[in-house]
Amino acid sequence: MQEIIQTNSSRHHHNPLQVLKSYYQLTKPRIILLLLITTAAGMWLAAEGEVDPLLLLVTMVGGTLASGAANTINCLYDSDIDYIMERTRWRPIPSGRVKPRDAMIFAIALAIASFTLLTVFANLLAALLAMSGIVFYVAIYTHWLKRHSTQNIVIGGAAGAIPPLVGWAAVTGDLSWAAVLLFVIIFLWTPPHFWALAIMIRDEYQDVGVPMLPVIEGDELTAQQIWIYSLVLIPTSLLLVYPLHTSGWVYGAIALVLGAIFLQKAWELLQTPHNRDVARSLFKYSILYLMLLCAGMVVDSLPATHDMTMAVAQTWQTWVGVNS
Repeated sequence: MQEIIQTNSSRHHHNPLQVLKSYYQLTKPRIILLLLITTAAGMWLAAEGEVDPLLLLVTMVGGTLASGAANTINCLYDSDIDYIMERTRWRPIPSGRVKPRDAMIFAIALAIASFTLLTVFANLLAALLAMSGIVFYVAIYTHWLKRHSTQNIVIGGAAGAIPPLVGWAAVTGDLSWAAVLLFVIIFLWTPPHFWALAIMIRDEYQDVGVPMLPVIEGDELTAQQIWIYSLVLIPTSLLLVYPLHTSGWVYGAIALVLGAIFLQKAWELLQTPHNRDVARSLFKYSILYLMLLCAGMVVDSLPATHDMTMAVAQTWQTWVGVNS
């Protein structure tokens, strides 16, 4: 069967555009987009709303290359189970469109390009953080945890929380408590996000022997863990407002509204842990939540937002003074 797939796929690669498409798919671009959003949020917070356009471009490209390298190696390592799972069977490596050796060369080239670009145009710390993300994702999550521990997503989630550190370091050349908090926010967000997906496709993980929490412990305990992480995530996201004072009330209001909806969906899943439609709703919303939360950080950091909040505060003080 696999020989047939490889024969058929080789015909597709008579078109150079199809070759490029296959390598593009190896990088898992939809995942990269979310990582870039968190990177940008880190940069805007670090730069207090005034990011150098060239530095932004370089950091985004460098982050894309690093994430693409990590995802390509992940595809290479997981090609055996990807061939078994219906939703991943037609990825470039299990379908035979890209040879494993060529995928590895591609990943190494992406990593080298990322490190060089970030070192030359940003700084060494940003480059090293990007490389640490590749190492952690490949060695800790993909190789060590994914197939051996129900805590694979919890610990492995640290890899996905590194991009905002890269963004912050690219701007400042160092890290701060605010940068660490961005890391923690995404670290706490990852288990509810991914466990909701794991409930949705639990049977597929069970078929390939990947010990995701719903497979080993069941949907009820998974929903409880999602609820606990959600309860910790929401107040943690507000620490940027107080005591760190990195973000203001505009971000705080956005975080509260988004967090309330997140908790509502996590509570619904807690009540009906076997309902895959509810799990799907939480999974999809968790992506929107992180995107909008980062957008709130960016909007709050803008000088125009600061001017507006100052004007509102002065107007309020004047009104209170007149009516007191």
